[in-house]
Amino acid sequence: MKKIALITGISGQDGAYLAKLLLSKNYTVVGADRRSARDDKWRLRKLGVENKIIIEDFELSEITQIIRIFNKYKISEVYNLAAQSFVGSSFLNPISTSDVTGLGVLRILEVIRNLKYKPKFYQASSSEMFGDVLESPQTMKTPFNPVSPYAISKLFAHYTTINYRKAYDLFTVSGICFNHESPLRGEDFITRKITTGLSKIKAGILDCLEVGNIDAKRDWGFAGDYVHAMWLMLQQKKARDYIIATGKMYTVRQFINESLKYFDFDAYWTGKNENEKLVLKKNNKTIIKINKKFYRPNEVEKLLGDASLTKKQLKWKPSVNFKNLVKIMSLSDLEVYNR
Repeated sequence: MKKIALITGISGQDGAYLAKLLLSKNYTVVGADRRSARDDKWRLRKLGVENKIIIEDFELSEITQIIRIFNKYKISEVYNLAAQSFVGSSFLNPISTSDVTGLGVLRILEVIRNLKYKPKFYQASSSEMFGDVLESPQTMKTPFNPVSPYAISKLFAHYTTINYRKAYDLFTVSGICFNHESPLRGEDFITRKITTGLSKIKAGILDCLEVGNIDAKRDWGFAGDYVHAMWLMLQQKKARDYIIATGKMYTVRQFINESLKYFDFDAYWTGKNENEKLVLKKNNKTIIKINKKFYRPNEVEKLLGDASLTKKQLKWKPSVNFKNLVKIMSLSDLEVYNR
């Protein structure tokens, strides 16, 4: 019999890539998403899987909807990717973020605990849980120190997943994913904001891109690689948590500088701190400038993951490096806005 996988948040970047991966492995894929996201399936269309999956209405805040799906399908594997996932928005909406991103996981696990059959469960944990980092690189032994409502909610979900594994002997695991990007990333996220912004400037649609802290450092990988690690985690005999990361760190400034070559912009940085800007050499036009409103109330300055255990035990490694990731994203958006 085919395995049935439930992917929550299937309309997002990771959900789309994971759906494509599981379909290639002959799964039946049930995609659960908020009703408001039903019309936002462009990622699934772009990957050619929109009509190959089953879509169900699903709210992590409504336990009756969760129960309905588990009663309707005998699910083998659950990938919980749904969340209020934008860190900045979590400061504006801390209660709803906590309800969906944190308590939503508890609701799913409580439903699974009471089922006669026991599906395996994957929780999408986040490197943001390390927050104001206490050591670098971050390992599974690094203390968590979250500094946003999003990260605090993710940490609640992370520990809840561990508790249900230990207390009820369920196969429940968390993958602590460091930043992972792609052409399917939302435009609110800084990497895609950069590549779409530069594309729009190139096309004459936008005059200047405004960004926040360009010296923040992140461990950036490719989302398509990361969903493969998620799948591998549920294929193991023993349930345990892993870090999913590249082990290399770059600044937002470096991401911008690497992107420039694909847009044929000859530019230089000038000014200091919040007055710094990126200026075209040919006409002194400012194309990127700093805006304080894009700074977080509590900034996470650097995140760097140690995925050595993941690589060793899961036989996993990222296939796309930083430069190729920037290239893929830049050329994809360049094609969209400069046809």
